[in-house]
Amino acid sequence: MNKLAWPRISRGLLFLALVSGQAALAAEVTLDSDHMGGLRARAIGPAAMSGRISSIDASASDPLKIFVGAGGGGVWRSLDGGVSFKSVFDDHAQSIGAVRIDPNDDQVIWVGTGESWVRNSVGSGDGVYVSRNGGDEFKRVGLEQTERIAELLVSTQDSSQIFVCATGAAWRSSAERGVYRSRDGGSSWEKVLYVDEDTGCSDLAMDPTNPNVLYAGMWSFRRYPDFFTSGGPGSGLYRSFDGGDSWVELSEGLPQGEKGRIALALAPSKPQVVYALVEAEQTALYRSDDMGKHFAEVNSSTNIQLRPFYFGEIKVDPTDPNRVFRAGFTTTISEDGGKTFSALGFGGGVHPDHHALWIDPRNPKLVILGTDGGVYISFDGANNWRFVGALPVSQFYHVAVDQQRPYNVYGGLQDNGSWVGPSRGSPGIRNRDWNSVGFGDGFWSFPDHDDPQIVYSEYQGGQLMRIDRRLNEVKRIAPVADDQAEKLRFNWNTPLVQSPTRAGVLYYGSQYLHRSLDRGESWQRISPDLTTDDPKRQRQAQSGGLSRDNSTAENNATIYTIAESPLDHDLIWVGSDDGRVHVTRDGGAHWVDLSGKFDAVPRGTWVSRVEASPHQAGTALISFDGHRSRDFQTYVYRSDDYGNSWQRLNTESVEGYAWVVRQDLVNPDLLFLGTEFGLWVSIDGGNSWARFKENLPKVAVHDLVIHPREHDLIVATHGRGIYIVDDLTPLRALNAEVLASDLTLLPSRPGEMVSGGALQEFGADDEFVGESPVEAAHVAFYQRRRHLFGDLKLRVFDADDKQIAELPVDKRRGIVRVEWPMRLKPPKFPPSTQLVPGFLGPRVAEGEYRFELTKAKQKLSGTVQLKPDPRASHSAED
Repeated sequence: MNKLAWPRISRGLLFLALVSGQAALAAEVTLDSDHMGGLRARAIGPAAMSGRISSIDASASDPLKIFVGAGGGGVWRSLDGGVSFKSVFDDHAQSIGAVRIDPNDDQVIWVGTGESWVRNSVGSGDGVYVSRNGGDEFKRVGLEQTERIAELLVSTQDSSQIFVCATGAAWRSSAERGVYRSRDGGSSWEKVLYVDEDTGCSDLAMDPTNPNVLYAGMWSFRRYPDFFTSGGPGSGLYRSFDGGDSWVELSEGLPQGEKGRIALALAPSKPQVVYALVEAEQTALYRSDDMGKHFAEVNSSTNIQLRPFYFGEIKVDPTDPNRVFRAGFTTTISEDGGKTFSALGFGGGVHPDHHALWIDPRNPKLVILGTDGGVYISFDGANNWRFVGALPVSQFYHVAVDQQRPYNVYGGLQDNGSWVGPSRGSPGIRNRDWNSVGFGDGFWSFPDHDDPQIVYSEYQGGQLMRIDRRLNEVKRIAPVADDQAEKLRFNWNTPLVQSPTRAGVLYYGSQYLHRSLDRGESWQRISPDLTTDDPKRQRQAQSGGLSRDNSTAENNATIYTIAESPLDHDLIWVGSDDGRVHVTRDGGAHWVDLSGKFDAVPRGTWVSRVEASPHQAGTALISFDGHRSRDFQTYVYRSDDYGNSWQRLNTESVEGYAWVVRQDLVNPDLLFLGTEFGLWVSIDGGNSWARFKENLPKVAVHDLVIHPREHDLIVATHGRGIYIVDDLTPLRALNAEVLASDLTLLPSRPGEMVSGGALQEFGADDEFVGESPVEAAHVAFYQRRRHLFGDLKLRVFDADDKQIAELPVDKRRGIVRVEWPMRLKPPKFPPSTQLVPGFLGPRVAEGEYRFELTKAKQKLSGTVQLKPDPRASHSAED
């Protein structure tokens, strides 16, 4: 079009063209992670009970430098001998199998992802990573499909040569397992030892004086939803004398027949001494004094035989070939080459279930121990221990909140019971602020609606308690079978739900749905069997393979998820671990089987969560988790007609199988999804998703809850504790039109002038302190592009339109949240009149304040509300 033609376009046509262009732009813009950058997750821990540790290494030349790998919580670094730790692996898979420091250069750190202690709840990895700057940054260098790595070794003579012991997939056959070697620092890999697609590597050992001498334990293992088998014809012990080019199987003196998991250890002071803990029909510890040519059984006690699939760590004292450590339910020590073992001294008590040991090669009195309850350090040869309270790697399954001020957070953890702690504290949230409200493997835990001192707590295999915290009184309230000949089937993670509308009403799932109207004093069965009741999915009594292991962890054909509609208490949704979905609209009198309505989901796929919509009674969301059936897709469905039809939500951009889905309490189009690899958000009802990244690692998110009063999102991770995203109000306002706009103000909750906070404490550095929310009012806005030129500032005015604050503003794109501390500037005094300068100005009064946002030539104004703390004993006039 030329310039002469431009004036002839009518204003109406021009307006239509502009509107159409803007609408087209809005349709193209979808939420991405950067859009949510102004909303930050804060970690509240806890670290009081820590979590499962899978691997430990420290620098031989500088033992103050320690690296810890957590089963679900990433990699942590200490530069001060374990006093404090920092997470250094947030952007990568958090399930860790092996962490190793290059013996030739302690600035080079290798990480094999995917934990090899393959219990039922084990997470997944995505390959091998390396850092060449002491752990500041990591880069993935291959083996992405191995899923789980048990060990990783670097040649003591050539740092470019690395060996990886890949256990491989736990739930399926896979050729991506065995022993791998790189000769170019991880740029390329070759598989140097492979048996078959069902046999992976369980352990790898290297002669410290000759890195060409290698020993590998190969292990046949498979998990199913209701069963696992350890052992098979592929298992065996192998040795290489040429750096992995060729291998021979070692058998002389070792048990005949099928073998299971094999753990290995060489004596650093005498490397021809080889110890092998071999799972077999009679699991035993074997010793060779001639580099594996001949083995002899030295011990087959209960201590040695206990759960070899889960306890497979042995270590030899660096200076004494006869001093052997066996990490198991507890750690025991032998002084006579493994013939006899005695318990270590555990001082004030060490958490059971031990998986990792590091012994200082120059000072064997320094021992670092990794357990299901965190890290312990001994300075006197493992007689007395110091707990490391700085590792918030707790593995939550579920989370709940109460209505206290500040509200409390409740949840159950893997092997660490159930706990309750505050959502904020002063100064911060300390380990001592958390209190135990259950034991065992904790799962569902929450307070009674009417009495927060009454807590319901459930642990593995259907064990259910009601706790009165005032008296520390515990009463077991689990339902029992109506007929003594009948056995109730409870999942390891049995669902326990409190009615959202009726006080004292509980639901509990076996193969039946049980309901209590009197806080668990009595129960009624309100459904038939809602599972397949398939005998082929009930093999848990025979689980374990060579070593029988029936801990209820494999219980199957059970109800797994329950949801009562908050809009209609007679509307109840139920999902099972064997793929069944049911709904009742009359309180359990009649049930409709919906199981065949999910077209893309293979039959029998585990139903991980049902979410009854808080907006419309007929709407429900449902997620499926197929990883136990060798299916790693993300399945999320929605129904708006009481389950008659279902629409699969678009999850192509989502990474990880789904654990939980939640619908926002205010905006029905705002959805939250927890997967094996993080938290995902949709603002368009599930058509598109973006990962929430701001201070939230790429960790498994097992549960989510939205606080109805505070509008916070509480995130339960399986490896990094609890995170809280404060105030979802700005996120609720995002939609396609806002995303397409250049600049838009967003709503925020009123600023609360919290009382207290004047405490002073000097807690040093050896404890994790959970983060409290900033005491500030917030102004939020959205900008489509990062601000580059011109002013960007926010000014606050009082009722007389006098400017009382000018605040710094982040230039980032997306949501920007500006903090106003609700104070005036501190007064100025002559230096001679005060010992300590004034850091804080006086607080402003509660009420409404005007703000003005300036962005280059644009100006937007609005108001921010300040309200008093409802707990305060003084009034505004005071």
